[in-house]
Amino acid sequence: MRIGTYNMINQIYGSSNTKKSKTANSTGFASFKDEVSFSSAGKDMQVAKNALAQIPDVREEKISDVKSKINDGTYEVSSADLAKKLMEQFAIKK
Repeated sequence: MRIGTYNMINQIYGSSNTKKSKTANSTGFASFKDEVSFSSAGKDMQVAKNALAQIPDVREEKISDVKSKINDGTYEVSSADLAKKLMEQFAIKK
């Protein structure tokens, strides 16, 4: 890339969008400093994501209860509840 081209591009877009740091590097020219900032919504989403990562995906107490009832032969499903759930799922897919 030619330096003259860089200077023309710099004149077109201007250098007001870049921030120069107060310190100069070893060549005597001011260096550019990048900054990143996150919105409060982004920070809140990260906190929520971290909180959800701590919660287990499976509720072991419910699973162990159902397993023990199935093994004992005492687990019963109401036919009315089963029909209701089937109809709800059918209505959602339709």
